[in-house]
Amino acid sequence: MAEARPKKQPQRMCVSCRTRRDKRDLIRVTLKDDGTLVYDPTGKLPGRGAYLCKDSSCIKLELKAHRIARGLNANTSGEDLIKLSEEILKLCEMK
Repeated sequence: MAEARPKKQPQRMCVSCRTRRDKRDLIRVTLKDDGTLVYDPTGKLPGRGAYLCKDSSCIKLELKAHRIARGLNANTSGEDLIKLSEEILKLCEMK
């Protein structure tokens, strides 16, 4: 009988620190069709997605550099990015 291979975990890259990690260890931000950025806790919302580490240092670095917008090829306002990054930072600190 053949041995069962362990299931491979999908890998994604953090747009802030550029490290590869398992998809489940990252936070997904989605650009919706109407141009708004939303936090995607399920990782299944339609639209273009970008990933961030759950580490507060990566999120703070993103606050300074706005790399999510670059990763999503989006023209979003800085205020939207700051609000989203702060929301994600609060969620990470709660866990």
